[in-house]
Amino acid sequence: MPIFLAGLVTMTGFGGSQNFFSRQLLWIVVSIVIMFTIASLDVRFLRDSRYVVLGYVGSLVLLVLVLVAGSTIKGSQSWFTFGSFSFQPTDIMKLFVILMCAKYFSRRHIEIARIKHVAISALYAVVPIGLIMLQPDFGSAMVVVSIWFGVAIVAGIKKRHLLVLGGIGLCTFLVAWFFLFKPYQKARIMTFIHPTSDIRGTGYNAYQSVIAVGSGGVIGRGVGYGTQSRLNFLPEYETDFVFAAFSEEWGFLGALILFVCFCVVFWRIMLHAMRGATNFETLFCVGFVIMLSVHSIVNIGMNIGLLPVTGIPLPFMSYGGSHILAESIGVGIVLAMARYERASHAEDFGREFYSYA
Repeated sequence: MPIFLAGLVTMTGFGGSQNFFSRQLLWIVVSIVIMFTIASLDVRFLRDSRYVVLGYVGSLVLLVLVLVAGSTIKGSQSWFTFGSFSFQPTDIMKLFVILMCAKYFSRRHIEIARIKHVAISALYAVVPIGLIMLQPDFGSAMVVVSIWFGVAIVAGIKKRHLLVLGGIGLCTFLVAWFFLFKPYQKARIMTFIHPTSDIRGTGYNAYQSVIAVGSGGVIGRGVGYGTQSRLNFLPEYETDFVFAAFSEEWGFLGALILFVCFCVVFWRIMLHAMRGATNFETLFCVGFVIMLSVHSIVNIGMNIGLLPVTGIPLPFMSYGGSHILAESIGVGIVLAMARYERASHAEDFGREFYSYA
C-alpha cells in the first residue's frame, strides 16, 4: 500500500476539473478488490495452454481494435475511451506475453538450446510489438522486448543466440528509425543525447522534471508546496512525471523510501519465483518483476534526465486505471501461486499477502 498512497498524496493538490485524486482512488479500490479475488483462486488452470492462448489472442484482438476505433491521446492511438475513463489494452497484453513466454519455456527448458524454439517464442512478443509500434508506443514496445528477453535468459538461452538476436534487434532499430519512428520520437531521443539543445521544445518536459527533482533537496518542499507541479511548470505531473512531483515535495529522503518500497516488492516476488511449484510459476514471477522493474527504471530515469522521455508510467503510482489494473492482476496471480508453492515455504504466504504495493 505505501506506493499507492505515495501516488495519491502527490495527486491531492492537483484537483481542478480533472479531479485526479478521486478517479485514481476509485481505480485503486477496484484493482485491490480484483487482486484479492484472483489471489483467492486456484490459478493452476493457467498451466493449460488453452486458457493462456485464448487470453493472448483476445489481447491481440483488442490491439487491432484500438488501431481501428481507439482514441488518440498525446500522439498515440492506444486508448479506448468510455466517457471520462480510458483503458489501454497494451497493459493487459504485457501480462499475457509473460504468461505465454512462461508457458512455452517451462515445457521446453531443455530444448531452449535449439534456435527453433527461441524463434518461436520470440514470435509471441514480435506480433504484439508490431501492433504496439503502429499506435505508436515505442516505450511499451520496449517493455515487451525486455519481458521476452529476460524470461528467455532465465530459461537458459545460449550466448550465441543472444548475439544473433542482438544483431537482429539493432537492424530492427535502424529500420524503425528510418521508416517507423515519428518525428517527435526521434526528437526525444536526440534531446536525450543533447539535453540542452531544445529546452523550450522537445527537451522542455525533461528539463522541468530535473528542476523539480533537484528543488526538492534533502527533505522536500512539503506536501502541496511543489511549485513545479502546482504552478504547471512540470507537464504530465500526474502520469509520466509523477516521480518528479513526488520528489519535489518529499525530497531525497522521500525518494529513497520510495526506492526501498519498490525493492521490497521486487524482492518478495523473486522469493516466490525461487519457491515456485513448477518452472511455469518461476518464469511468470520473473517476467512480472521484469515488467515492473523496466517500467520503474525507465520512468525514474527519464524523470532525472538519464533516459529519454517515453511515456512509461511508474507502477502503482502514476495516474491511470489500466496499468494499475494490470499490475494488481499480476500481483494477484503471484499471490495465488504462492498458495501452492513448495510446502516448506507455504507458511510465508499469510505474512506476505498484505504487504504488496
